[in-house]
Amino acid sequence: MQVKSGNKCNFNTALYFFTFKLCYMNLLHRLEYWGERHHPLWMDFVRIALGIFLVYKGVDFLNNMSDLVTLMANQSNFGSFTYILAGHYVVFAHILGGVLLVFGVLTRFACIIQIPVLLGAVFFVSTNRDMLEPYSQLLITIIVLLLLIYFLIAGNGPLAVKMSDK
Repeated sequence: MQVKSGNKCNFNTALYFFTFKLCYMNLLHRLEYWGERHHPLWMDFVRIALGIFLVYKGVDFLNNMSDLVTLMANQSNFGSFTYILAGHYVVFAHILGGVLLVFGVLTRFACIIQIPVLLGAVFFVSTNRDMLEPYSQLLITIIVLLLLIYFLIAGNGPLAVKMSDK
């Protein structure tokens, strides 16, 4: 196998650690550049609405913490401390991530802390017998998950609070 010079990332160069790291960073820079150049203004309003919805769901989960813990306890067999810890993480991630999304600050970080919660919700909701009913929670969960993945790639957009680089 020959290692090709230049910034091209292919399978042969990905076999070597340092070149793989360069390819990975090159891909991340290209995704960030694409997100900065292809971010329509109306998607910022979607991001703000998504953040408000996540804050609402976080407060709703906080008010119904016992129902959330009971739902998790019925689906799996872990200790009660694990359920309480996971429930608090869900509330923390929804409220903090929602506020960060509304203001457009640390948008990718907000998406990263939200995505595991939504992936878990897809598995918890999909095992529910009411998932095939109209307006089920599974559809809302999948839409929110796809929007979070989009904002993880695209970033915050033009309507965001700008942080200084200092």
